[in-house]
Amino acid sequence: MTAEPTITLEVDDIQAPVLHPRPTRYAGTVILARIDDRRDGRELLRRLIPFVPSAAGQPEPDLEAWTAVALSFQGLKALGVPEDILASFPPEFQQGMAARAADLGDMGESAPEHWEQPLGGPDVHLAIYALAPDAARLEAVIAGARDALRDVPGVTPIWQQDTYVLPNERTSFGFKDGISNPAIEGSGIPGTNPHEAPFKAGEFVLGYPNENGDLPPAPQPEVLGRNGSYVVFRKLQTRVAAFRQYVRAQARSREEEELLAAKFVGRWPSGAPLVLAPERDDLELGADPARNNAFRYVADDDARGLKCPLGAHARRTYPRDAPIIGVARMHRIIRRSSSYGPMLPDGVLEDDGADRGILFFCLQASLARGFEFVKTQWIDEGTFFGTPDEKDPLVGPNDGTNRFTVPQQPIRRRLTGLPQFVVNRGGEYLFMPGLRSLRWIAELDT
Repeated sequence: MTAEPTITLEVDDIQAPVLHPRPTRYAGTVILARIDDRRDGRELLRRLIPFVPSAAGQPEPDLEAWTAVALSFQGLKALGVPEDILASFPPEFQQGMAARAADLGDMGESAPEHWEQPLGGPDVHLAIYALAPDAARLEAVIAGARDALRDVPGVTPIWQQDTYVLPNERTSFGFKDGISNPAIEGSGIPGTNPHEAPFKAGEFVLGYPNENGDLPPAPQPEVLGRNGSYVVFRKLQTRVAAFRQYVRAQARSREEEELLAAKFVGRWPSGAPLVLAPERDDLELGADPARNNAFRYVADDDARGLKCPLGAHARRTYPRDAPIIGVARMHRIIRRSSSYGPMLPDGVLEDDGADRGILFFCLQASLARGFEFVKTQWIDEGTFFGTPDEKDPLVGPNDGTNRFTVPQQPIRRRLTGLPQFVVNRGGEYLFMPGLRSLRWIAELDT
């Protein structure tokens, strides 16, 4: 047998967050800007590039800070990218998230007419996303971006959202986040699941073969597309009080309440997966990065979902080795999300009116094959595992008439009347170019 050739990624040209997980504890900020003058927009890119680290040269990525830059389709137009080049981008990117909202299940309260302004609108051209292990280091990395924005009158910041995580590393729902990170072939950065083979780089980065052995379609010329990734950005507001109320109403004890909440998520609050800790939370397991993602569903004797329900959020968004319609490895996305807003104090069941949730960011080489497939086929439908009338119980577009099945012996349990616990407050599709691509755009003369 001949060994399969190893892909060497051009890590010095790939923006850091594509390959490096975000810090375990973090402070962050997202700035969106409008470009009114293409020459000023290009000048801003030239100023920003020195502050955008590549994926190379970070031996301890979980301790590092980074700044990333991404552009919307409208932003590329505002920068003066020629029409024939713009036409080489995929249609879903050209249309943008708001135009595809109905197909994505963003209806009702999540529909674009209810989105926070200016999210999803024509003025969202450029995004700057910075994360660091603490506020002091965040200020150090974002200071360069703020300086770059000064004295560039043709570029206007139009939206900002700060993010952070508490010392217990929990999201607003009270569950540890950021645990599952795939290994990418050629990156040299290990994934968090030792039982999982590295993914082909072309699932996440343009210019390399994907799991099918194909090169994902990329914008032309090659310098523009190579080493770039597509970014999905969504501001997801979480209704924590409603989630707590619902779970408590379905439970007969506090212990059952905690177990039921874990069944929704697929993990315990500590991060311990239900597959490895099916009866009660295991704080030591949840805190151990060498073990808290080291599992599979079928291989760890949970094909029927008796430990982790088939429709649990974590299992839906990445089914691992579970038998499904489709191949899970061909629809993997990289999450780089972060939390925003104050936590609702433990035990509080009434909503305090505060805006809290997750700034959802994910990266992939194809929006259609990545996020759009996961959202429409795995989150909003249950056909892939045999329950077509069920949606994701935690983040799905439930409307008070939906249900969630919890497999158990001797009789499965069905929870009904699920309300919507997560509302999309707006978002956009973005393109995160490689560093050479950023320089190419900055040097355009059109």
